[in-house]
Amino acid sequence: MNITVQQNDTATTDVDPITFEVVRNRLTAITEEQAITLKAVSGSPVVTDATDFNVGTYLTDGEIVTMGPQVLFHSGSMASVVRNIVADCAENPGIREGDMFILNNPYKGALHQQDVSIVAPVFSDGKRVAWVGCCAHQIDMGGLNFGSWGIGATMVQQEAVLMSGVRIVEAGEIREDIWNMVLGMTRMPLAVGLDLKAMIAANNVAAKRLIELFGRYGLDQVQQVMRLEIEHSEEQLRDRLRELPDGVYRGQDYIEHDGHTNKLYEFRLEVRKTGDRLVFDFTGTSEQAPGFINCTWSGMLAGVFSALLPTLAPTLRWNEGLLRVIEIEAPEGIVCNASFPSPVSAATISATWVVTNVAVQALSRLAATTPETLADATAVTKGSMSAFVINGMNRDGTPYGNFLLDSTAGGGGAYDDHDGLNGSGDFCVPRPAITNVESHEASGPILFLYRGIIADTGGPGRHRGGASLGLAITPHDTESLNGMIVGHGVEVPNSLGLFGGLEGSCNRNAKLHADGSSPVGRISGIDDLPKWPGETENFGAKPGFFGFERGDVIAYSFQGGGGFGDPLDRDPLSVVADVLDGYVSESAAREIYGVEVAGPDFDAAATEARRAAIRAARVAGASSETDVPVPDDAVWITPDVFQSGEEVRTRAGALLGGPHDWATGAVRRIVPAAEHGPYIALHEELELREYLCPVSGRLLWTAVSRIGTPDLVPVELR
Repeated sequence: MNITVQQNDTATTDVDPITFEVVRNRLTAITEEQAITLKAVSGSPVVTDATDFNVGTYLTDGEIVTMGPQVLFHSGSMASVVRNIVADCAENPGIREGDMFILNNPYKGALHQQDVSIVAPVFSDGKRVAWVGCCAHQIDMGGLNFGSWGIGATMVQQEAVLMSGVRIVEAGEIREDIWNMVLGMTRMPLAVGLDLKAMIAANNVAAKRLIELFGRYGLDQVQQVMRLEIEHSEEQLRDRLRELPDGVYRGQDYIEHDGHTNKLYEFRLEVRKTGDRLVFDFTGTSEQAPGFINCTWSGMLAGVFSALLPTLAPTLRWNEGLLRVIEIEAPEGIVCNASFPSPVSAATISATWVVTNVAVQALSRLAATTPETLADATAVTKGSMSAFVINGMNRDGTPYGNFLLDSTAGGGGAYDDHDGLNGSGDFCVPRPAITNVESHEASGPILFLYRGIIADTGGPGRHRGGASLGLAITPHDTESLNGMIVGHGVEVPNSLGLFGGLEGSCNRNAKLHADGSSPVGRISGIDDLPKWPGETENFGAKPGFFGFERGDVIAYSFQGGGGFGDPLDRDPLSVVADVLDGYVSESAAREIYGVEVAGPDFDAAATEARRAAIRAARVAGASSETDVPVPDDAVWITPDVFQSGEEVRTRAGALLGGPHDWATGAVRRIVPAAEHGPYIALHEELELREYLCPVSGRLLWTAVSRIGTPDLVPVELR
């Protein structure tokens, strides 16, 4: 049978199903070849190793047809880039065959100024019929600071050059005047120039392959397949949403320090699901910051899109159709929808990142309401990014600059049926990678003292969050270097657990000052850091630029993944295995998981007694849970809480309340940070809350909350 696609609500055209499958997969292959070309030409480890880029094909109006599985943030913003170029350039200077346009203005679709896009129109018989494009993070685009991280900036113009859609290629030739202008503003012209040429080459390959596809199957046929791909994804996601209960699903998270002061910024998200629609409402989020942590609308959209794809659409084709199902409500002038000219150079690893965190929380709570989608509900994966920017003189006396993305290897969030991945990569990067230690050392004057997994960084739970990495470096073959660690999550545990799972570790940043001898052989792991005989300086979330000299050590570690479910429900043998593998310490096994490890096994009687004691300390008189019968009309709010009619109860039968106030029926405890793990730290305005079943003492959910604020009701069914 033929597939029918409707065009402009008036005409329909039949597409042969064999041709449809061939063309749709050829479009995917074109995008893959585009990415291969970009990596092959680029010399930047940010692209070649850390894959901080994305590529794609688009309809004439910018709608996403295909996208790469690299950094999902870029895919969500590239459509905005194309649309703004069409709007701003169509009349003047015009969009012609053989042109390409460069854009990095976050108020015109980019995420932050370092994420540079080059897009190219594709023509057939003199008519513009599609677009292809690339986006890649650049090591430096000028501005106040190396790396263009505008710590200290108060407006976007101070951070880096702003390009809002400039024709950099005209009639197939690079415009030397524009080229020289762009490279004249970067401190790393050779590296940036090679990346820009890599994007141009990738676009040329993609455009050529599209034109070949048009020639083989006909322009109309290919465009019909493009539109049908988008419509299929939209229909499939709408079908999936119709199977989920209507309601309100919430998320909450924070960023500390805005680059000027250690002010706390709150992100509040309410996802309203009605029928086959999702509304993401950020009302209640903190006002925009005076510093560089903000993101624009495009960054907020990118964060929402990145959370949506793996959570509700893991098996669907990722394209514009998924965006048609959502609506975003966000007042202008908040930290995730900043108004011009607010600084935004840290957007990707600040506001956009936390938008993803709260969207993952809310969407996972939605997914957990039915058995069919429960497997896709996840705790937060590595809720912060910690980027280390280094510059100085290389061994040969030439300028050196690098952007270490080793923190990509944080911990993955846990799921209902398995642990989070250790050193997992980021939620927004489906194909994660980090640069080899040897490559870092070969390309610059640094030496790694260690890089490895750290115990007790994964959030405890019935399924454990993934453990994180940490590392230490020292200058090598140079007298001194300059550095800056950019990120958040030193005083906020952003990797929130799910349904009783605890938070993953916070970031830690420290400098060990030289004591007159080399650290080589004395620092080989995180356990060696407290033994350092010299001065140790603990950095906060935004230490700014710092120097480090021969013999100094910079040591930092990253957030682990959030856990899933109450840690007391974890299989004791799994805890023993974690201890033997170095993912969990014996003290955490006893104090958090309630498991008494005995060599390669556990003491069953002592473990049972220990777990009973922990439950009793949580809730007086609590006992091991015995499930009550569940009514036929029950809808699961969490794996341990269900709603029947106007009553919300736990598995143990405890009545929590009605649909809108059930959170108040749980036993609430405020606990010190250390009770959730040795690497949990809290900003002075935050507290850790636990919510427990009044009957069984089971941990139902946790929250990182501003002190004294009302409890957040995570789910309200309609």
